Amino acid sequence: MPDRIDLTNQFLIAMPGMADEAFAGSVVYMCEHNDKGALGLVINKPISLTLGNLFEKVELSLPHDELAAEPVYYGGPVQTERGFVLHEPLDAEGGHYNATLAVPGGLEMTTSRDVLEALSNGAGPRRVLVTLGYSGWAAGQLEEEIGRNGWLTVSAAPEIIFETPIEQRYERALGLLGIDPRMLSSDAGHA
Repeated sequence: MPDRIDLTNQFLIAMPGMADEAFAGSVVYMCEHNDKGALGLVINKPISLTLGNLFEKVELSLPHDELAAEPVYYGGPVQTERGFVLHEPLDAEGGHYNATLAVPGGLEMTTSRDVLEALSNGAGPRRVLVTLGYSGWAAGQLEEEIGRNGWLTVSAAPEIIFETPIEQRYERALGLLGIDPRMLSSDAGHA
């Protein structure tokens, strides 16, 4: 049996020929990848909802105008009514939230309301990306898609998630591999 690949804390970058509309042109931050499957969040597809709107819907205030103007993202096609908060790891004294997945070597993803309450109170993580929905793959499914040249993978860079303008995230993620998007073809090549 070949060594299993572990894409936790990596970016999946959709190849130009990605047939699945949900993922065309997307960069996915991988939160978990094991023998049961994989879970990630798309980081470059904002939806028409802002964090301010989202906080109103869950009856919380958001005191920071800058944060309230931030978009909510389409995290993927699974559980699109549910919120996922990708954020920097909290320090040891910072406590933790009720439902947080710590990505080894990477960020944290929280699905419980307490992270939103902390943000509402002016506390909480300093940098966040909030999605509705997530991207999920059954055991072996992602490996198969990669084998069919559906995705490129590279170690994740938090600055692309939190500091890079949305429209540049795909290109910057490819840049981590030294690839110019104009060099990619949507045709599969055969030597």
